Amino acid sequence: MSKPSVRTRLADAAFALFDERGYDQTTVDDIAERAGLGRTTFFRHYRSKEHVIFPDHDRLLELIRDRLATSSHSTALVAVSDAVRLVLLHYLDEGDLARRRYVLTSKVPALRDREIASVARYQRLFREFIADWMGDSAQSASLRAELMSAAVVAAHNHVLRRWLRGETTDPVTEVDEAMREVLALFPAVDSPEPGAGTTVVAFRTGQDLDALLPALRRLVEGDAGK
Repeated sequence: MSKPSVRTRLADAAFALFDERGYDQTTVDDIAERAGLGRTTFFRHYRSKEHVIFPDHDRLLELIRDRLATSSHSTALVAVSDAVRLVLLHYLDEGDLARRRYVLTSKVPALRDREIASVARYQRLFREFIADWMGDSAQSASLRAELMSAAVVAAHNHVLRRWLRGETTDPVTEVDEAMREVLALFPAVDSPEPGAGTTVVAFRTGQDLDALLPALRRLVEGDAGK
């Protein structure tokens, strides 16, 4: 079995000390000593003790930005859903570390404020992408971009918190279903020109195809009759 990385040793030591002494009472020197490492080694891997808790937001923002950048106008909604899934999968990969962070941030107001600020950065990125996709600077379009980005982030956070609290064993399916509900709130957000054809955005669901086909047919026929 391979030894844990230095970053992992430091993170494990930090969270153990936060649990024992409290966040405010734990210093960088305490963390380095508990991990059996030096202060210089700590700062080689983390900028501060707060950075131990929130190390990857910048990288996640880049992943979201890269995924959105690969989309076309017709695949924008799929890109938004994929980006949301990327963020969720990151937390799932963290496993117990994500859950320990959730418990800690719920207890320390300064960390909760930092988390809220990080969520605002995600929402701004989605809002800018959606506004650009709409291609309209009118106030109504700007408002819809704001509302839609807020709904996207809220849907992700709802599913993530359910997983963090142990209330779901299939968060990926749940986030896909949540995104489907979000997009259903904005049915006219990308209305095609008359005669331009039919656009179908697909999401995973627990229902089999035979059960879904009648509903899809009614939806498409209803749109065609408008």
